[in-house]
Amino acid sequence: MKFINYLEKITGVDIFALSSFFIFFSFFVIMAVWAFKADKKLIDRINRIPLDN
Repeated sequence: MKFINYLEKITGVDIFALSSFFIFFSFFVIMAVWAFKADKKLIDRINRIPLDN
């Protein structure tokens, strides 16, 4: 029996897929908004972190 068949037998399993999608999507949107609104000096400082000794 395939794994998908086990998932079909679980009642309410679709809510887990939807909730994980909404969590991922909201995190992506929040990070995109932060990246566009962030101070450019802060972004430059974060970019230089790997090169600092």
